[in-house]
Amino acid sequence: MKVNLITVAGSIPLAAGITLSILSSSLLLLIPLSILGGMILGPFLASMFDAILRGMRDAPGHWWRSFKKSIRQNLVDSLLPGAFTGLTTGIYAFMIYLLWTANQLPGTMPLLLTAFSLLLVLILHILYWPQMVLFRQSVGTRLTNTLLFTSKYLWRVLLAAFLVALWILILILFTPWTMILIPFLGFWLPIFLAEFTIYRPLDEELQIEARIAEAMGYPREDRDASEEAAEAETTSQRG
Repeated sequence: MKVNLITVAGSIPLAAGITLSILSSSLLLLIPLSILGGMILGPFLASMFDAILRGMRDAPGHWWRSFKKSIRQNLVDSLLPGAFTGLTTGIYAFMIYLLWTANQLPGTMPLLLTAFSLLLVLILHILYWPQMVLFRQSVGTRLTNTLLFTSKYLWRVLLAAFLVALWILILILFTPWTMILIPFLGFWLPIFLAEFTIYRPLDEELQIEARIAEAMGYPREDRDASEEAAEAETTSQRG
């Protein structure tokens, strides 16, 4: 909850820029303000993903120290995906505003194409950000992993993206009453649902927990248990 509240605070510049662009009906403002706001949001969003993934693997450590560490580690790497997140958020927000205020809705095909493109963007988000906060890889490697994972676990990935889209739809349809949920659940709930849906196969494919355990070394109790087992085996052989 605390990390979500900080992430919401980090999203204020993006929300303000999008709101200003919509009120002025200006795409010339929307694009740079969305990119800038997304770059500001990026490190906070990375820390949100990191906090959720740490919780899923029961990683030790105080949340505030882990949050600050994640900010430092992902400050630079999160700028580009943050800019993309901000830009896509701004574009879809502008499109939703146009649909909301239009006298007549467009045909079925444009709506389906818009929904399909939104699912693709959400899939990219829920698979790219975890890789960024967990591993040091090139952008190309992350995108390749995203494509391969999606092709192998298509229905699970679509479910994860659908859950995020459903949350966004609920927020929009029940505005302004849902605004009270944003400081508490706004970022945390959709990210948690999406990552929980794909975490196990993602861990199997990328060896998340094994690679982290290898990088950090085995816990002391594991080493002690291994040593005791070795001593017991030696004793039995001598007997």
